[in-house]
Amino acid sequence: MLPISPSKIAHIIIRARKFDSDFPGSGQGRELRAFIAALNEDEQAALTAVMWIGRETFDASEFQEAYETAKAEATAPTEDYLLGIPMLADYLEDGLNALGVSLEEAEEDIYPTV
Repeated sequence: MLPISPSKIAHIIIRARKFDSDFPGSGQGRELRAFIAALNEDEQAALTAVMWIGRETFDASEFQEAYETAKAEATAPTEDYLLGIPMLADYLEDGLNALGVSLEEAEEDIYPTV
């Protein structure tokens, strides 16, 4: 089980896509930055690990190693690090998929269908 809920990752993916497609100063970056900053240390490390898996720095079977590496090597605020990654949303989605979690299912927890 991931130390961060897939719905939180889905929320970040949605916001990151809005941030990427929006114009500077729209507030999307501040909101995304604040959301990531509000995550606890374990969630931030897991989020970084999922991104690394999506970027193929680690394989999905190496999640625990990626997670521990993210915790050990966290020297800058996670939100600064992640928002500096081009294609963050794509890497997070690819990481979820590699871990067997579909973005659509995770989004259902955010936006339940009636």
